[in-house]
Amino acid sequence: MAHHNLDDKTMSESIEMYLLRIALLRREGQPVPIPVLAQELAVSPVSANEMCRRLVDKGLIEYEPYRGVSLTAKAETLARRVLRNRRLWEVFFAEKLGIDPLEADEMACRFEHVTPDDLAERLAVFLGHPTLTPQNQLIPYDDQPLPERSVRPLTALAAGEKGQVSRLNADEPVKNFLRGYGLCPGVAITTLAVAADGALLLDIAGQALSLSKPIAAAIDVTMMN
Repeated sequence: MAHHNLDDKTMSESIEMYLLRIALLRREGQPVPIPVLAQELAVSPVSANEMCRRLVDKGLIEYEPYRGVSLTAKAETLARRVLRNRRLWEVFFAEKLGIDPLEADEMACRFEHVTPDDLAERLAVFLGHPTLTPQNQLIPYDDQPLPERSVRPLTALAAGEKGQVSRLNADEPVKNFLRGYGLCPGVAITTLAVAADGALLLDIAGQALSLSKPIAAAIDVTMMN
């Protein structure tokens, strides 16, 4: 029985991650292509397709052939709750415990799926109902729409576009490498050029840095005007 409960918990977290990623990837209300979703979640397109079929059956997403997936109203509520939980914990860890913003983000991801609504509300009250995280990410509440396309992979930036690093989705050695070059949440970057193989040339506070496409894809950024 315990093993079954663990499987249910893991599945629930996986569903929430899919819904949250779809919410953050979409742009101007357009469906999110499944290959893009698979890349973002670091799973195979086959696995992403299987999960999306389950989510359609559960009434959480809608699928448009050759276009992609979008959230139903029920899924919007679930994704908003998870995102609110994550970002409230980010504020708590960073501002109340003095934890480094990068570490605070990683810790918040562990709490976002296991925070009951009443605890999230108490946390919001305790923090004074903040509207932004230390990394200037919007904290959505029940009466607010989810931000569209607030986060995208660094590889989505074209030459000349600017972004702010929001998260590093990589193994610890790669994270340490990136931190060594100043790439951490909150840092502004500009894509100077994109090579034929997808490698990027970046400007970070006046310093040039070249990253391969796989490493760049592990960096989440928020678009800057």
